[in-house]
Amino acid sequence: MTTLASGADTLTRDALTVLQPGFTGTTAPDWLLRRLGEGLASVGLFGRNIASPGQLAALTAQLRAERDDVLVAIDEEGGDVTRLEVRSGSSFPGNHALGAVDDVELTRAVAHELGRRLAACGVNLNWAPSADVNSNPSNPVIGVRSFGADTALAARHTAAYVEGIQSAGVAACTKHFPGHGDTAVDSHHSLPRIDIPADVLTDRELTPFRAAIAAGTRAVMSAHILVPALDPDHPATLSRRILTGLLRGELGYDGLIVTDGMEMRAIAGTYGIERGSVLAVAAGADAICVGGGLADDATVLRLRDALVTAVRTGELPEERLADAADRVRALARWTGTAAPSPEDPHTGEIGLRAARRALTVTVAPGPESFKPLTEPPYVAALTPVANIAVGDETPWGVAAELIHLLPGTVTGSFSAGDGKDGRDDTDGRDDTDGKSGASAGRAALQAAGPRRIVAVVRDEHRHPWMASALDTLLAARPDTIVVEMGVPQAAPRGALHIATHGAARVCGRAAAEVITGLAEASGL
Repeated sequence: MTTLASGADTLTRDALTVLQPGFTGTTAPDWLLRRLGEGLASVGLFGRNIASPGQLAALTAQLRAERDDVLVAIDEEGGDVTRLEVRSGSSFPGNHALGAVDDVELTRAVAHELGRRLAACGVNLNWAPSADVNSNPSNPVIGVRSFGADTALAARHTAAYVEGIQSAGVAACTKHFPGHGDTAVDSHHSLPRIDIPADVLTDRELTPFRAAIAAGTRAVMSAHILVPALDPDHPATLSRRILTGLLRGELGYDGLIVTDGMEMRAIAGTYGIERGSVLAVAAGADAICVGGGLADDATVLRLRDALVTAVRTGELPEERLADAADRVRALARWTGTAAPSPEDPHTGEIGLRAARRALTVTVAPGPESFKPLTEPPYVAALTPVANIAVGDETPWGVAAELIHLLPGTVTGSFSAGDGKDGRDDTDGRDDTDGKSGASAGRAALQAAGPRRIVAVVRDEHRHPWMASALDTLLAARPDTIVVEMGVPQAAPRGALHIATHGAARVCGRAAAEVITGLAEASGL
């Protein structure tokens, strides 16, 4: 491949400065260190880069030995989306659980502790929080990543999260502007379209972003969504009307604008990442996030060269690229002045305490009313596919916690099967039918034998097969315990129904404490 000269000229350095690439491995590859020396100013980390806090600290130290002001970014929302604890599940409940508690001081404290842990590992930019108002209950990609469907609630908790994490010296990146909550399509797969009037968008979607800006968010991430009321032709990431006219002009935001991952199909599938990156910077974006699925030197060089060529051909004003690079450097300077907070012994288990408070517990009346389990149950996880933002490597559910509390607990995972496995199509719709779900329910009954059943679901309301599987389980075994770890839209049912408002490890722990009576005994 022929590339442009990689010398230290200003244009080339600026083109590298606006990129936020990922990489593979738990140590920095030589190519990445070389690009940092040539002007690259940011690096994005994912679960594949992290084995332990100590290893992560060593990795970020390795990066800073090459460039001491490098921005090290991560997608650490807590809850379902975790990179620090990708293999164990998060120690912090996600946004929806915090919204269910609705204690802004708790949200601020959780965000501060999460930020403190990031800072201690050398991470200084977090692609969080999600400020999206989850107004569409069928949303396949936001869901429990949102504080909720209420605009005012989402706004006050977004602001508290921003304040909490930035008080730990880590820059917040509020996302996904101008609001990804009213979508039924996952932008990892295709381009969502939000057909709502401008006044609804102003009053609902934009309100949490105004709150984040007022709270001083240092970065905002754009969404790969088409909003015809704002721009009928371009997705937000590529829209000058949205990024420069609305976000900069009308909302008065002056910080860093970061794109969502450019390798996502909403952009890459239509524009390609090189063309998309040029259009994004021209529209007003300052940093190009790429690396969730593309993580190599060739990608970095292709994007660098595309930006340089666009400037030289007049397609991208050189001043716009220079302004974008200056904003990246300004954020790096801010993070350089922030010292990591000392550990507070009183916040060590704040995530678990928050998860306990977030539970909604419904006990059925009558002879099948719940009594705490004293014998190991059978945990039947009715499992949809994880969305790409979450990843399928992060464990979820209550099985591990019940095994800890009731050794001998047995677990199994069930989906619709027969080629219709209960997994969402790429448009976010679940087209599986009740027959498939009934088969999954019968399989769970057979596997459980005489053991008490704990059925674990995520977003029952979005998955007809899952609802049918529960019908089958409850018809045969009305004493079944149901744990809903998604957005609790379906009516509670079962001898005991626990809505955790998220699937983080601590959410599973909190539910297991109720199931075994530990919560009642401890007065939790």
